[in-house]
Amino acid sequence: MLTKRIIACLDVKDGRVVKGVQFIDLVDAGDPAELAARHALSGADEIVLLDITATHEERGTLIDTVKRTARRLFVPFTVGGGIRTLDDATAVFDAGADKVSVNSAALRRPELIDEIGSRFGAQAVIVAIDGRRSGEGAEVFIEGGRKATGRAVVEWAREAEQRGAGEILLTSMDADGTRAGFDCELTAQVSEAVCIPVIASGGAGNAAHFSDVFLRGKADAALAASIFHFGIADARVLKEEIARAGVAMRLPC
Repeated sequence: MLTKRIIACLDVKDGRVVKGVQFIDLVDAGDPAELAARHALSGADEIVLLDITATHEERGTLIDTVKRTARRLFVPFTVGGGIRTLDDATAVFDAGADKVSVNSAALRRPELIDEIGSRFGAQAVIVAIDGRRSGEGAEVFIEGGRKATGRAVVEWAREAEQRGAGEILLTSMDADGTRAGFDCELTAQVSEAVCIPVIASGGAGNAAHFSDVFLRGKADAALAASIFHFGIADARVLKEEIARAGVAMRLPC
């Protein structure tokens, strides 16, 4: 049986980890390298670093921050934000990332997914989708949730898979930072629409939320930020609680 993954997320602005609610009201959470190392040691299966203002500020990813963080890690490390070209992705891989996450640039020029996948392999390409509920479905937003696209989340997830994405990172903008639970219905819609792994993001507050998104939302992995950064949950303890709910987890020694 395949085990589910717990992923710790670092939203980075100006070289510092920040966290907000529904993409606004950001507060400082600490140094990315220190937090990444702490989460990995506590049992997180992977670390994701997202440079959340790179696209809006029209600049590249903070490569020095990526290098400094990568040196501290022994688990898979994904980096996103400001990756617009194959050269941008190459620079991030050279800085120590194992995977890249593309969002706004991929939606504007979907061929970017094909290009990165052809060079580095599908397993190295994550397409991040920020979705906000709209009727029975959800609409894709870009530029850190600032701009609506008119594209349906499920439709875009299918295209991303067809172009060679290895995973989908699905963030519910409605649930983000609320700690009230993942959007299991939206996650299940995407999980059922694609054959590649889906990472659920937005709304994690306790172990029951993770169990719910794995079982009812059919997610392959779940990502969280606030509950780790502010000492609410230790990844090792969290995984033990999820396992007791009947979800297959890779437990730390």
